[in-house]
Amino acid sequence: MAGTEPFLADGNQELFPCEVCGRRFAADVLERHGPICRKLFNKKHKPFNSLKQRLQGTDILTVRKTTHSQHQPVRKSNWRQQHEDFINAIRSAKQCTLAIKEGQPLPPPPPPSINPDYIQCPYCMRRFNETAATRHINFCKDQSSRKVFDPAQTAAKLASRAQGRAQVSPKKE
Repeated sequence: MAGTEPFLADGNQELFPCEVCGRRFAADVLERHGPICRKLFNKKHKPFNSLKQRLQGTDILTVRKTTHSQHQPVRKSNWRQQHEDFINAIRSAKQCTLAIKEGQPLPPPPPPSINPDYIQCPYCMRRFNETAATRHINFCKDQSSRKVFDPAQTAAKLASRAQGRAQVSPKKE
């Protein structure tokens, strides 16, 4: 590191620099320091783990971060379908406001969009996301064992409800 030229200290003793760390020592001390310094600089120091030090001697187990090896399957994005549904909803809303302004009957509502990620209940024909579907289908299965459900009749009820909501007349001022 530093040059090998000697340096005179306060005690008029010559100090020589260490080849490894560059610190200056007297000749007799440098002979002892050299091998020790080389040995220390060749070692790889393990980083100090303060958590392990703190928990040593306690009953607390160290918590290790586990890597999630099971990644959830990446679903295809259906943004294009969602965008089209949004545009159609805006268009139908414009038609409704135009019909209300002109005093004409309301146009029929757009058909409901079916989310492909939803699961349909075989008992009541309603649609749910995965977690809600598993809970609901079990519930609906228990309910259907108590009552007799006709899927066609239930589908007809749902359709009539949807039409009833669409045909709600505007408020008169």
